[in-house]
Amino acid sequence: MKADLTRQWRLLDLQKLDTRLDQLKHRERTLPVQAQLAEATAQASTLSEDVVIARTALQDNERAVSKADADVQLVRDRADRDRKRLESGSGTSKELQNLQHELETLGRRQTELEEVELEVMERAESLQSDLTAKESAQQEAQQRVEQLRTEQERALAEIVSERESIERDRSNVAPGVGAELLALYEKLRDQMGGVAAAALQQKRCSGCGLELGQADLGRIRAAAEDEVVRCEECRRILVRTAESGL
Repeated sequence: MKADLTRQWRLLDLQKLDTRLDQLKHRERTLPVQAQLAEATAQASTLSEDVVIARTALQDNERAVSKADADVQLVRDRADRDRKRLESGSGTSKELQNLQHELETLGRRQTELEEVELEVMERAESLQSDLTAKESAQQEAQQRVEQLRTEQERALAEIVSERESIERDRSNVAPGVGAELLALYEKLRDQMGGVAAAALQQKRCSGCGLELGQADLGRIRAAAEDEVVRCEECRRILVRTAESGL
């Protein structure tokens, strides 16, 4: 294949731009903030679930407190009625004895219920403290998510901006390579992991890093200036420059 040396040099410029585009693509996929954001989002989700569980437990306990209050009040009301009847002295001796016995029973029952009421009230304090702590942790986790999301957006915006600038430069450089050489370059890029053109520097292919033997160097020296030469080791396009060492 024939191509003016200036076109071949332009091919190196194109390769440099494409290499940077590949680097940006890799950077976009592997931004550290991406993993950090995923981890923080998962943590925030877990803490949100913990808050729901803690809030539900507190609400259940509040219903238990209300029930305990109602149970104690019911016994108190019954005891008040019995006490008033007993104090009035109305009724037979047997009835008054029964009232006295019932008041004693109600007194024991009230004590038991008040202990239950105290337990659920104390539990309410613990549950409220637990809920407050979990809500605080969840808010901090959500703030961390928002912070990382902002960092991600900023990092991605920088990548997009640089990529657009490089793509504009590429659109100016690519046509100057020539259709035939460009087609070969694009084909080799697919085969060679993105690097299709390399400069020959100090008798070494900058694509594979290997130093060329005397036979290969002799072949390249003998080639016309506009001849497109290839590295015998990696088959990439070799572009001769003032630093080739020929």
